[in-house]
Order: sequence, then structure tokens, then C-alpha cells
Amino acid sequence: MRKHLTLIFALGALVALSVAGIASAEKPTVVRAGNLILTLNGSISPKALSKTTPTPITLSASAKIATVDGTHPPAVESFVVETDKNGAINTTGLPTCTDGALENSDTKTAEKACPTAIVGKGKTSVQVEFAESTPFNATGPLVVFNGGTKGGVTTLFVHAYVAVPAPTAIVTTVKITKIHNGRYGMKASGSIPKIAGGFGSVTSFELSLNRKYTYKGKKLSYLTAKCPDGHLNAKGTAKFKDGTTVFGSIVRKCTPKG
Repeated sequence: MRKHLTLIFALGALVALSVAGIASAEKPTVVRAGNLILTLNGSISPKALSKTTPTPITLSASAKIATVDGTHPPAVESFVVETDKNGAINTTGLPTCTDGALENSDTKTAEKACPTAIVGKGKTSVQVEFAESTPFNATGPLVVFNGGTKGGVTTLFVHAYVAVPAPTAIVTTVKITKIHNGRYGMKASGSIPKIAGGFGSVTSFELSLNRKYTYKGKKLSYLTAKCPDGHLNAKGTAKFKDGTTVFGSIVRKCTPKG
């Protein structure tokens, strides 16, 4: 449940950030790198968390990717995120899905294939610019599926379905591993599939993760966090198609209880 945060600029990145559960709804954070402008925001509920006991949380996050001069933004190719050691993802007893069940599927078909593995939903927008043509935008639903935990690696599949220009399924795989890096306890990484043959870029997304479930009679939450010292941290790096690399970090306040 920890990952880089600076990368909210990408669909997969946002997911990683989201899963980290470290964004809190305050002022949007704006990161500028050359011609790129990245705006991200989010909220966790509740904000008051136990100092010592992992507390179930709901995470909502959003992001926008734009350019200073209004031109078509470059596509995000990959990201790495490290997040606070006080956040966690729990997949014990939670049904799983596979990327094969999601590829080439519209949203309804994907949800029908793995209904009990869904851990979050939202929407995303992409912009496509073919050579010598006017850019056009497309918006579609976003669904996050649990891929399970094996060998210390937790997998998430982020399924988007947009018309770019023909209806297309985009599945991003996010891999999450535990690390021991001071404040940071988990790392998430992933590569963003090409959109419209490489001519498409993610420009915005909204996502909410709020999966609660019961396993062996016990109520569990997909996301949990604790707040021993009043803040949660994250940092991350994202690489774009044009060679731009963006790095950033975020510190958000939480309220310790108990």
C-alpha cells in the first residue's frame, strides 16, 4: 500500500498513489517540469487514525496532466512510487483477477469476468493527436482489480475503456513490493501501455478505492493506515515519452488517535 506519489501524472501512477492512501483532500498539489503541468488532489476518510492500529480507509484521488503552451502532452511511459510505511494493502482472502480476463474487454465484460476482485472505480480522459491532425479527447470508465499477492509481490490491474478513436481496452499492471527505506515501506512500479499506437496520452483521472469485505467471518479492508506522528509521506518518479523525467514528493497531515 505504499508507493511513489509524485507520479500522479499517470493513470497507473495515480493508482499507485491511490493505493498508498496518503493523499488528503486539501489544496491541490501542482508540479511543473518544463512544458508539463501536473495537478493532483485526493482525500482519505477518516483523517483521524490510530497511532498504532491499522485503520480501514477510503481513498479518493484525482489528477490532471496539461502543458504550459496548450499542446498535446507527452504520454507517461513508466513510474516508480515509494509510500509511507504506515499505509498498507490487505489482499488476504480477497478474490483475484488476471490480465488475460481483462484484455480486449469493455468495462461491463471486465466487471462480469471478475466482479469480486474489484477494489476501485473511477474515470479517465485521454487525448489523441495523430500526425497533421487536430487532437481529440475521449473519456471512459476506470476499474481497478486485485491481482493477488504472491512471493511478496502484490499486483493490481487498472482497466480503462475509451474510444481512441475506436473503443479500446487499456490494462495497466502495477507491481507493489515491500521495502526498507527509512520513512518509506513500499514501492509500486509499472509501465503504461501505448494508447492509440503511441499517439494518445492520459490527461486526467478520478479514482476511489473503498473495498471492504468479509473473510472467514472477519471484516477486512483493502486499504488501511495508521498515523503515529501526524503525517504520511510519499515520493515518486515518472518518465514521459519525450524523455522528460519528473520527480516529486508529498507530505500530508493526519490526526493521531489513541
